[in-house]
Amino acid sequence: MTRWFCSLAYYQQALLATLFTWGVTALGASLVCFFRSIRKGVMDSMLGFSAGIMTAASFWSLLLPASEMAEELGLHSCAVLVSGFLSGGLLLFFGDKVFMAAEKRTQNARALGAKKRSVMLVFSITLHNIPEGLCIGVAFGSLAYGAHSSNLASACLLALGIGLQNFPEGAAVSLPLRREGASRRRAFFWGQLSGAVEPAAGVAGALLVTYVKALLPFCLSFAAGAMIYVVAAELVPESSYDGKNGAFAFFSLVGFALMMFLDMIF
Repeated sequence: MTRWFCSLAYYQQALLATLFTWGVTALGASLVCFFRSIRKGVMDSMLGFSAGIMTAASFWSLLLPASEMAEELGLHSCAVLVSGFLSGGLLLFFGDKVFMAAEKRTQNARALGAKKRSVMLVFSITLHNIPEGLCIGVAFGSLAYGAHSSNLASACLLALGIGLQNFPEGAAVSLPLRREGASRRRAFFWGQLSGAVEPAAGVAGALLVTYVKALLPFCLSFAAGAMIYVVAAELVPESSYDGKNGAFAFFSLVGFALMMFLDMIF
């Protein structure tokens, strides 16, 4: 199985990895068939583990290979990495602002139907899933150039971290819709749909950096900035809104340590 996966083209590996993350989103959304909510301790543990993996991956799997590749290409590595990193974070920042403005206008309307609520909820999660899919695609596409700090295990772990983070995201769409009166089938459909963009984004990211080598350092640092924004703006606030974030902090350390250990031994 491992040999078969290694023999695939990088864009095919990215496709399978993002199909996995989409599947985990659907798995999270499927909780609507059994529960109306998830215990906060379980959610915090999953979010913390994902945050640790994503934070470590931002350096070991994205920024470090980006620096090496920039030097190989004769680019100013500091300028490329800083501009890419900030661009990734700013894209999600402005995307959030656009969504919040649209949501505010919708909430001020007299009637807010279930269909509009569904679309707005899915849009907010989908907005973050596009750069997450690109992150995975760029990580697999970078393997084509054989950078010392870029390896298949790192790319797979990155997909695992994003996939684990997608589990509560799927539930975050389906469970509120169920509480508002949507059927289980409808709530599940909208929940899993939020992750459907990741395979397309993953393949696009892999193909882009595979065929345009000069873009790779910027794309890798862009993906790192997008992931750190997700951790800082979504995962941390979600876990600490009630002041009890011990589980999140502990599992963040576990996720970071695991990612660092595997990157170093491979």
